[in-house]
Amino acid sequence: MAAITKSTLFPDELAKEMFSKVTGHSSLAKLSASEPVPFCGKDTFVFDFSNEVSVVGESGQKPAGDATITSVPMKPVKIIYQSRITDEFLKASKEKQLEYLTSFADGFKKKVGAGLDKMALHGVNPATGSAASTIIGNNHLDYVIANYSSGANLITLEHDSTEIDENIEEALAKVEDAEYEVNGIIMAPAARTKMANLKQNSGERKYPDFAFGAFPTVLGNGALDVNPTVSANSNKARVYVGDFQNAFKWGYADEIPLEIIEYGDPDGAGTDLKNVNQILLRSEVYIGWAFLNAAAFAEVKNS
Repeated sequence: MAAITKSTLFPDELAKEMFSKVTGHSSLAKLSASEPVPFCGKDTFVFDFSNEVSVVGESGQKPAGDATITSVPMKPVKIIYQSRITDEFLKASKEKQLEYLTSFADGFKKKVGAGLDKMALHGVNPATGSAASTIIGNNHLDYVIANYSSGANLITLEHDSTEIDENIEEALAKVEDAEYEVNGIIMAPAARTKMANLKQNSGERKYPDFAFGAFPTVLGNGALDVNPTVSANSNKARVYVGDFQNAFKWGYADEIPLEIIEYGDPDGAGTDLKNVNQILLRSEVYIGWAFLNAAAFAEVKNS
């Protein structure tokens, strides 16, 4: 590892490890594959083929198709994470500095993972909770689903908890009717509890794999992840289903700047860094995401 200066890049080995572990805290990252995103963003092109393929005989006329192509932008947003540590970091050996940064990266990956879900699912700034982010705008799944075909893929859980599995089935059918594959399901802890409490006529648990805080990693044909980010900040979302492998893309810029601040109160903690023998480690990362087709997703939410 190169010597850490006041303005450098996050060590390569830690950056790669960090983002390989983000999937442990982000359902979206766990259910889909990431790809590099340039700082200026990128466009993903989506083809929509309405016709079926044609059988053409020898010397036969080849009919025209009516495929349309649209461009979906994946514009990265900048997020920061910062933490105070002892100023011993400045005088430590490279090996000791790496220990500090490893601990910093561990906290970073958890916040980035949860932050990705909160931003891409709900369009909020993770730091301010339920407040909508003008930077994110409409690029989030709640908006995508609610505004697709007059909210056709938005299933409201209006009845008691004995019907949540039926609501999930209804959401799955919406995606499948649009000829998309449901390969991922994201569920709020409250929905997991309702699944655990469902009983058969005999009184036995209908879904015993959900009992006592557990949950299966597969539900039906789709990978399942239970995550509090689904209902974070009192959001009414309970379950998302969809083609996360093909209709959702996300990625991050490879270079992650690292800043070391020695003076002042840059995090608003109320104490001067120098006065308490501390420094502040601040890092920022650019993350982008895109939902390629609204028909590929559906949501079950509380009324």
